[in-house]
Amino acid sequence: MILNDVHTGVQTRKPRKRIGRGVGSGHGKTAGRGHKGFFSRSGSSTRRGFQGGQMPLFRRVAKRGFSNAQFSPEVAVVNVGTLCDNFEAGTVVTPELLVERGLIATRFDLLKVLGDGGIQKSFTVRAHRFSATAEAKIVQAGGVVELLEA
Repeated sequence: MILNDVHTGVQTRKPRKRIGRGVGSGHGKTAGRGHKGFFSRSGSSTRRGFQGGQMPLFRRVAKRGFSNAQFSPEVAVVNVGTLCDNFEAGTVVTPELLVERGLIATRFDLLKVLGDGGIQKSFTVRAHRFSATAEAKIVQAGGVVELLEA
């Protein structure tokens, strides 16, 4: 193998097919469209999703139903262990304080405290929702649970 000959004959860009330029070009007369039929005519094209006469997928799939998911409230979640790691004992933990510290996202409708992790400090935690284990752990550590209005 000669390295100079490796790329000989390899074209990176093919010249475009010039159709309808005489019989000698090989693409003259019918210009690659064949004889007669729909696709030999001007203005012939198939619509998007056409499947050769088979019932198209968008007509086979049911278009029924409704989801209320877009109207459901956005719930921010924080764990008891996270509170223990990031706050001193006796702190009043509010949703605003959690956003300020970057522990939850800025956009939410409700704040829910979950019971994952251990807690040794006492807090006053204000949130919209509490899991049963989170509430039990906070109260057991000597803290206070306060429910906020939604």
